[in-house]
Amino acid sequence: MPRLTIITDAWHPQVNGVVRSIENTNRELKSMGVEVSMVTPEPFSSIPMPTYPEIRLSLATPGQVGRLIQGQRPDYVHIATEGPLGLLARRWCLRNGQPFSTSYHTRFPEYVAARLPVPLSWLYAYVRWFHNRGGACMVATESLRQEMAAHGLKNLCLWSRGIDTERFHPRAKSDKPFGLPRPIFMTIGRVAVEKNLPAFLDLNLPGSKVVVGDGPARAELEARYPDVVFTGVKHGEELASAYAEADVFVFPSKTDTFGNTILEAMASGVPVAAFPVTGPVDIIPRGSKAGALHENLATACLEALKCSKEAARELAESFSWRAASQQFFDNVVEAKEQRRRRGLRQRFGIRPAETDKLRRQGADQSRDQSEATA
Repeated sequence: MPRLTIITDAWHPQVNGVVRSIENTNRELKSMGVEVSMVTPEPFSSIPMPTYPEIRLSLATPGQVGRLIQGQRPDYVHIATEGPLGLLARRWCLRNGQPFSTSYHTRFPEYVAARLPVPLSWLYAYVRWFHNRGGACMVATESLRQEMAAHGLKNLCLWSRGIDTERFHPRAKSDKPFGLPRPIFMTIGRVAVEKNLPAFLDLNLPGSKVVVGDGPARAELEARYPDVVFTGVKHGEELASAYAEADVFVFPSKTDTFGNTILEAMASGVPVAAFPVTGPVDIIPRGSKAGALHENLATACLEALKCSKEAARELAESFSWRAASQQFFDNVVEAKEQRRRRGLRQRFGIRPAETDKLRRQGADQSRDQSEATA
């Protein structure tokens, strides 16, 4: 049974797309026969991240992280985040000759620059430094792959996402959900500056607006928009029921790398309104009746009211966690192979094309031997 260790700074009690993606992928990998172990912030002391206290930064030492990874005896290592644990895991892998893959879940440079006076060019230099030593850097969409390649990232590969269509599904709608008149325009997620919520909350729309979630910007936005209902965080069945009450799901973010909430809304039979940016453009095809994308978010919201809940549900059903998890594991395996090829090139001066030729010859020889002994 192959053993995989995943290192992540994002874990419970955080509620976000990174945590949900890792949880769902782990579940599928285990059913596929992969032994998954984790290195998370849970065993370490931590401090709140400046300007975002809900996120804790682990106070771990190189030795602690190294011993955890080594004790799990992994065949493969995946570093999911660029935080303290990710940095220490990267250091251990490089010092011990352990191939590893990484993933680019969030727009780290933009998120930091929104909170601290750090130039984007410095932050992208850090992202290149962090990810380019791995054998594979996974991104969620093709448009993001092209964008990150333009920023100098290498070994980019796709890792899509899935959706739990049993939990999130269409339901009968209440006449006045949350005590509000319809239509209900809803957004769900972290209430934070990078989510661009004022672009939605400032709109003059019919009916009512609802924000589900919590975060550092909630108190300021509640005071600024007294007519908007802020419900706080919802989980499980309560969250799924909230999705299904919406008439339109509004996704105002311009910085997300995918948008898991888009899939959850569509699986609930709710059309989506969004800007035509990375994430929405990769999920909702041009001309689809599952939602509306427009540079004017108000236009997208009104067009989404006319879209089809059946089309939204059908599109969501095309995203499978099993397929996404197989894609993830294929990338993890390729990252190790990429490191082996790189070692051959460095040791013997073999060019990349020659390395691939050797790999194909080895596969051909193995196949011939199998046929000879059959």
